[in-house]
Amino acid sequence: MQRRRRRAAWLFLSPMLVVLALVAGWPLLRTIYFAFTDATLFDLAGHEFLGLLNFELLATDPDWWRAVRNTLLFATVSVSIETVLGLIIALTLNAKLRGRGPLRAAMLIPWAIPTVVSAQMWGWMLHDQYGVINAVLLSLGIIAQPWAWVADPSLALWSVVAVDVWKTTPFMALLILAALQLVPNDVYEAARIDGLGPVGIFFRMTLPLIRPGLMVAVLFRALDALRVFDLMYVLTGNSPSTASMSVYARQQLVDFQDVGMGSAAATFLVLVVAACAALIITAGRVRFDSTGS
Repeated sequence: MQRRRRRAAWLFLSPMLVVLALVAGWPLLRTIYFAFTDATLFDLAGHEFLGLLNFELLATDPDWWRAVRNTLLFATVSVSIETVLGLIIALTLNAKLRGRGPLRAAMLIPWAIPTVVSAQMWGWMLHDQYGVINAVLLSLGIIAQPWAWVADPSLALWSVVAVDVWKTTPFMALLILAALQLVPNDVYEAARIDGLGPVGIFFRMTLPLIRPGLMVAVLFRALDALRVFDLMYVLTGNSPSTASMSVYARQQLVDFQDVGMGSAAATFLVLVVAACAALIITAGRVRFDSTGS
């Protein structure tokens, strides 16, 4: 019976696996292949095999390593802030508050807005001459003159992080809230009987019980942050101070018409994402086959 169920499961999964291989697997293999060639958009078919030359050029390009640093810094800072804020929001919405249903729905509005739309909206809000952010800060006396939030290299990356936190914190809060609602109330009642206060209940009961769901949320968000493209590109274009690995790969592929270098950058990005995913899964002991850790 168990073998029959497994065969049935693979039978039902096989169409999805075939489609996934065609939609994702084949382009990925083509990208990896072009990373070892001198292919260009002018002559994609007439290319020659170069071996590891594109990767050697990538390793000596300071703009590439700046893009790697920007991506890792962006992912680390944004995911950390979003996890803390998402946890606070989820704990608040999990409490018995009046009107928490509409609050949960309203919380999802920033996340539901398309990234390009929200980035363009924040781009106008952060504008140094016409932006409402500078207008408010000037009226409150916090700053003496308008700041170029997305044009100043010292402020641009942090501005992108702030926009990403505004947009994606609801996603983290939603996943953490789902984990919180799986915790039985009997656990909290037993903890109160044992004399644990709110802080003790959180650190000794709540946090360990929601850790599997929390780590899955961090994993999903980290993978998305490492692949960031649209938010940075809309807000700052190809600026080296904020360019991510995806922005760099797009610039090589589209602006410079260099398919080989663009594919090499994209291939390296895949390796970085895979390595970070393996690190988070190992360090967080994330398991996908059960709800336990």
